[in-house]
Amino acid sequence: MTDQATAQLRPVPGTAPATPATDPRAALTALRAEIGKAVVGQDAAVTGLVVALLCGGHVLLEGVPGVAKTLLVRTLSTALSLGTKRIQFTPDLMPGDVTGSLVYDARTAEFSFQPGPVFTNLLLADEINRTPPKTQAALLEAMEEHQVTVDGEARPLPVPFLVAATQNPVEYEGTYPLPEAQLDRFLLKLVLPLPDRDQEFQVLSRHAAGFDPRDLGAAGVRPVAGPEHVAAAREQIAKLTVSPEVLAYIVDLCRATRQSPSLSIGVSPRGATALLAASRAWAWLAGRDYVTPDDVKALALPTLRHRVALRAEAEMEGVTADSVIQAVLTQTPAPR
Repeated sequence: MTDQATAQLRPVPGTAPATPATDPRAALTALRAEIGKAVVGQDAAVTGLVVALLCGGHVLLEGVPGVAKTLLVRTLSTALSLGTKRIQFTPDLMPGDVTGSLVYDARTAEFSFQPGPVFTNLLLADEINRTPPKTQAALLEAMEEHQVTVDGEARPLPVPFLVAATQNPVEYEGTYPLPEAQLDRFLLKLVLPLPDRDQEFQVLSRHAAGFDPRDLGAAGVRPVAGPEHVAAAREQIAKLTVSPEVLAYIVDLCRATRQSPSLSIGVSPRGATALLAASRAWAWLAGRDYVTPDDVKALALPTLRHRVALRAEAEMEGVTADSVIQAVLTQTPAPR
């Protein structure tokens, strides 16, 4: 994520009531401070995960090893009192290892369903691009319909349900790039940057003082919100007002990507609805009951960057998806 994009996803200001246990916005705002006890310098990613959770969407986390992708998801689950499981994706992982499968019970002479790790609230799909497409596709139904179908029977997943998938942006040997159809299932693509000098100093200071990332309790991370706050927040977000002018602005932005000479694939209508949903969640976190064009601009990069495909000649010239979307934002008039 560029510095500008990171700044766009910084925690938005809000007024936190004195009783966060009963107010969903205050409880979810308190998440940032709680996660900050274990994770340094990833405020944008924290906010992005909260936005995805409020929208019922999923997040693709991209960053070099060692920027706290796994720790971030584990800390979020602890602070939210949600269940979490981790899958290390490898070339030999099978679809049943993700979704679960039927197991024969010799005592009853019957097959019973053994749930896989996907049956949780927060699923960390580590290095998702290291497993073949057949296993990657095992997540498609879970991500889109929040259920898993085995032997013709649909089994619902817990609520809330979020997939946080990670991938390494610099190492491509032995990887299987995610197809466009699966990338489109992710609400946001968040790029986790390396920390600056002061942030890295804080990380080392904590480790020198005895911080153990495997023991979040010792770090003081405590539950400050729960599924009931997420459910209440979603009800409030559904009531937010979106003017026809803002809707038209979202449509114009997405249509502009389809006309860009640098792109072979522009943003689909699903991408437009994703941008609308993310903008509403962002506006709610800011304490407003309506969506502004600035909300749309703040979420445009993380919502759209993985939904477009560069032309080969543009890629050879050093053009990036982020730069194209930034140009579209600059060139598309915003309503006042």
